[in-house]
Amino acid sequence: MKKELRPVHDVVTCDVCGRTILKGERAEPYLAPGGHRHKVCDLCSMRAQHEGWIRESAAGDVPTRMPRSEPRRGVLGRLRRRGGPEPAAAPEPAEHEEVVAAPQRERPAPARSRPKDPRHVRAVPTTAQAKVERALDLFNGSSHQRTIAGLARTLGTPYVSAQPDTAQGAEVSVVVAWELSWYRYRVDLGDEADPVMMLAKGEEIDQIAEGLREWNARLDDEGRVLAGHSATDGGEQA
Repeated sequence: MKKELRPVHDVVTCDVCGRTILKGERAEPYLAPGGHRHKVCDLCSMRAQHEGWIRESAAGDVPTRMPRSEPRRGVLGRLRRRGGPEPAAAPEPAEHEEVVAAPQRERPAPARSRPKDPRHVRAVPTTAQAKVERALDLFNGSSHQRTIAGLARTLGTPYVSAQPDTAQGAEVSVVVAWELSWYRYRVDLGDEADPVMMLAKGEEIDQIAEGLREWNARLDDEGRVLAGHSATDGGEQA
C-alpha cells in the first residue's frame, strides 16, 4: 500500500503585507468590517488595528449592534404617555380681533460644501542621486520599512537596490532581496499622500530584472534603507 505524502504545513500569507508566513511564525486571525476574515502576521498587527480590524479572539467582547436611542417626544406626547391632562388648545380669535402673522425670520443662505482637497503633489528632484535619496527617505517613513526591518532580523542582511524609473521620471524602484525571498516597491516622488507601494515579490533573485539588481543601497542597524554599498556586499548579485 502506498502512503500518501502530505505537505508539512500549509502556505499562509499575511493579508496586510502579502508576505509568506515563515515556519515558526504565527498568523493571527482578524475580522474586518463586514465580517471578512483575514490572516495577519505579528509585524502587521498595528496596521490591521489602524484599519479597524479586530482580533477574532476578542470579537466576542465587541457589541454587534449599538443600542438605538429613543426619539425625543414632544410635550404633548410625554403628557399622553404619563396619563396627565392635555394642554389647553389656543383660544380662537374673536370676530372683531384680527389675526396678525408672526414675522418670519430670514433664513441664512445654505453654506456651500467645500470641495475635497485635491491630491497633494510634491516637487520632484531632477538628478538621479537626488531622486534615490528622496525615495529612501519616503520609504523609511512608511510601514513597509518596518516590515523589511522585521524580516532582516529573521533572514539576515539583504541586498538592496534603489533605481530611478527611466520611463516614469517621478518614480524610483526599491528592491530588497534575500537568497530565498525578494520584494519590489515603487516610490512615487510626486505623491505626497501615499508614495510607497509594493509591486511584486518572489522567491528567486533571478526573477528580478537585471537592471534592478545593481545593489547600490543597504540596511543600517535599525533596518532603515540607506544609499551606498553594504560592507558585506561584494557587488552585483549573480
